[in-house]
Amino acid sequence: MSEIHYHLTEQSPQKPYIVLMHGLFGSLDNLSMVRKGLNEHFNVLSIDLPDHGSSAFSERFSFVDYANKIVQLLGLLEIESSHILGHSLGGKVAMKIALLYPQVVDSLIIADIAPVAYTPRHQNVFRALNAVDLLAISSRREADIIMSEYLKEPGVSQFLLKSLYQEEDVWRWRFNLKMLQRDYHELSAAIVSDSDYTKPVLFIKGGQSDYIAAEHRETITQLFPNSQAKIIGSAGHWLHAEKPQIFNRLVIEFLR
Repeated sequence: MSEIHYHLTEQSPQKPYIVLMHGLFGSLDNLSMVRKGLNEHFNVLSIDLPDHGSSAFSERFSFVDYANKIVQLLGLLEIESSHILGHSLGGKVAMKIALLYPQVVDSLIIADIAPVAYTPRHQNVFRALNAVDLLAISSRREADIIMSEYLKEPGVSQFLLKSLYQEEDVWRWRFNLKMLQRDYHELSAAIVSDSDYTKPVLFIKGGQSDYIAAEHRETITQLFPNSQAKIIGSAGHWLHAEKPQIFNRLVIEFLR
């Protein structure tokens, strides 16, 4: 039995496979619009990353461990190879899988992330999450009010609250908050490899996001020499949710 929770669309031997991986604090539902857009052309495997959604929690964060667990899932499902699409943290995990196991990855689509180290970006998110006393709240609305003191960007609280659930009268987060905060420096680190991945790679950048910058180009090219980039000018970091039709069109055109 896999430690990874997943959703696999109805399989057709005529369709290639594509794996979808969400970002930090998310779940497989975050890429539901992408899944719907690709379902006609692909067998779509959507996963909850380790330490997220309904997947098992880990003792520590490791890109290598995450990659190994996902490749093990592909083996259990008898998927010999697939395309992989990852957003943000999921994009970094996707890059690590391709560099470690190029034989199982047909191509990569990386949404608004580069294989570089990032300075801390989620301090206020952690402050907001830790401010919520899960034993004291009685509703998501109460949690929202508490977090709004720390999170001013519209939509961030609502995104996080999707992972707040109640079980046996106790509120819990669906992500491994304690570990992700402790090991944040690890998930913010660069993706490193002694070898490159030479199959096709598409980087899609949100024009209003700074997660992929001009100074990242050299690192991207070194690891992924057969890569190209597209920009959705009117989108930010959540480009797949903000402009789903454009995003899906770029993905399908690339995969064809």
